[in-house]
Amino acid sequence: MLDANKKRDIAERVRQLEADMLKAHEYLKTSEHSSWHKFQPLFNQKLSDGKAIPPHKDWVRNVFIPNLEKALNEAEKQLNRGV
Repeated sequence: MLDANKKRDIAERVRQLEADMLKAHEYLKTSEHSSWHKFQPLFNQKLSDGKAIPPHKDWVRNVFIPNLEKALNEAEKQLNRGV
């Protein structure tokens, strides 16, 4: 059984993941949030003419969003399991 603090933390994680998912979908539709910190590479950023290249939309669609969905499903399972 989860205590109240853990439930609150997991619920906050779910809200944050849902907000991240919205930003990713907005990026796919309108190219907004291209400089969002969660889209930035861990090590070297690709440059073109001295400007940072935004993330490739296929990467967002095929890697970033599925990873968010997996994390969201896991957090929701934990929240439901603890109730």
